[in-house]
Amino acid sequence: MLNKIKLENILFLDVETVPELENFKDLTPEKQILWAQKSQYQRKDEYTPEAFYPRAGIWAEFGKIICITVGHFVFEDQFRKFRLTTFSGEEKELLLDFKTLVDKHFNGPR
Repeated sequence: MLNKIKLENILFLDVETVPELENFKDLTPEKQILWAQKSQYQRKDEYTPEAFYPRAGIWAEFGKIICITVGHFVFEDQFRKFRLTTFSGEEKELLLDFKTLVDKHFNGPR
């Protein structure tokens, strides 16, 4: 089945996230309460909300994207090559840059 898939039609993505703020104590009191409530199921009674905060990057409400790497295959001179493009920096800008890449190169029939 894999030999029927055109590799040049596959887009590989790696998205790296971190907590919104570096330290739990930097969150507003309201966000600290929300974090405690949101993470309760995962942390159970093993961790305090503060001790569990380094994992906050996996929740959209408490994390931010710091890097997106996009990989795809291209054919050049009858050779298949793998290309990587990485976006990093402020979340809004890197998401806009990522959107531009997708719209420009991967938003049509393949």
